[in-house]
Amino acid sequence: MIIPNPDINSFIKTLRNKRADFIPIAELGVHPIIKEKFIGKKILTIKDEIEFWFKAGYDYVKLQPMVDFNPAKIKSDSNLTFNDDGSIFRKWASESSGVITSIKEFEQYVFPKLDEIVYKRFEEAAKNLPEGMGIVGQYGDIFTMTWEMMGFENFSLSLFEDDRLIKLINDEVGKIVLRMFENMSQIEEVKALWYSDDIAYSNGLMVSPDTLDKYFFPWLKKIGEIAKSVNKPLIYHSDGVLFDVMDKIIDCGVNALHPIEPKAMNIVEVKNRYGDKLCLIGNIDVDLLARGSKEEVVKNVLFNIENIGRKGGYCVGSGNSIPEYVNLENYIAMIETVKSIS
Repeated sequence: MIIPNPDINSFIKTLRNKRADFIPIAELGVHPIIKEKFIGKKILTIKDEIEFWFKAGYDYVKLQPMVDFNPAKIKSDSNLTFNDDGSIFRKWASESSGVITSIKEFEQYVFPKLDEIVYKRFEEAAKNLPEGMGIVGQYGDIFTMTWEMMGFENFSLSLFEDDRLIKLINDEVGKIVLRMFENMSQIEEVKALWYSDDIAYSNGLMVSPDTLDKYFFPWLKKIGEIAKSVNKPLIYHSDGVLFDVMDKIIDCGVNALHPIEPKAMNIVEVKNRYGDKLCLIGNIDVDLLARGSKEEVVKNVLFNIENIGRKGGYCVGSGNSIPEYVNLENYIAMIETVKSIS
């Protein structure tokens, strides 16, 4: 049985790679269907949202600003849609042609204005937080949205032929997302910032380190500087194997790395190499949570706690997020195992 006892200060302490009184749990996202099954009702309000994170044993509620990047504004079929919690709906991205393939299309595209970004959910949450809970402010995908808007083939060709369009999109998206982090960082109840942007596959980086140096790391560094200026820890999410750029990630001011994808990186190796500089989050395989047995889940959690978490600097969670196809009993078993020994 999960007995809620949130302690945002201990969670922050762990993110700063120190040993707290317990090992926290953390997720970037939990699908609304899982949330509804867990609390036994629809997630309709911010109070419902908080109720889930509280009853599931988290020390925080994760929130995003609401903003519309929807390509339907220019009558495209490739609509970017959102889940009820504001997270981006899982989808297949175009590999060939995106919604912006020329300077002309860039000029026609209706990007959201900075004053159109809505933070109402943060205001509502601040009024309804249970004692001990905080807010984690999250957004991401400057690099990802850049190539998704172009289509990956188009993006890749442009890197070599003419990268002006890449720079235009990257700068525009970066400006918008950076403003979100500036504003979230100023909200008192936001105790940590979480930036997500996938840059790697399970067998290597998506693009060269030089390309990331040009279109990704400058933005991550700016977000890191924002977090440092308000003394709030920064979590960074990327799937895949990140060893080739791990030092750059750390240099950008990242305090905690998520999700240490099991098929991409061995968490013990990551801990041995970077555990003095990074808190690690996640690593419980999503496929195991979906199709494995309860006993296998418990075994995986206990292994990570014994080998990674005992000295601090580790939060238990999935190796990506909690999609709707995860076995609810396995998800609960993961949480209950952590709570039973923390």
